[in-house]
Amino acid sequence: MANVTIYSSMFCPFCHRAKALLTQKGVSFKEVSVDMKPALRAEMRQKAGGANSVPQIWIDDTHVGGCDDLFALDQRGGLDPLLKAS
Repeated sequence: MANVTIYSSMFCPFCHRAKALLTQKGVSFKEVSVDMKPALRAEMRQKAGGANSVPQIWIDDTHVGGCDDLFALDQRGGLDPLLKAS
């Protein structure tokens, strides 16, 4: 199974949706909360090519993007193969 990392915020409904989809698929993930942690948000922004919104999701070394990107990838049939690639 792939290593999934999601940078999130406690009060973000998109973060909750993305985590719910991953959980529904039986995927465990590392969650990095950026709430009140400017250094972690800066780390996320640097890794995400300047994206400052949460969630930001990585599957192994592939930056998926945000919640909408994750759902779009799933609808195209690309999420499951990425999750099982490792």
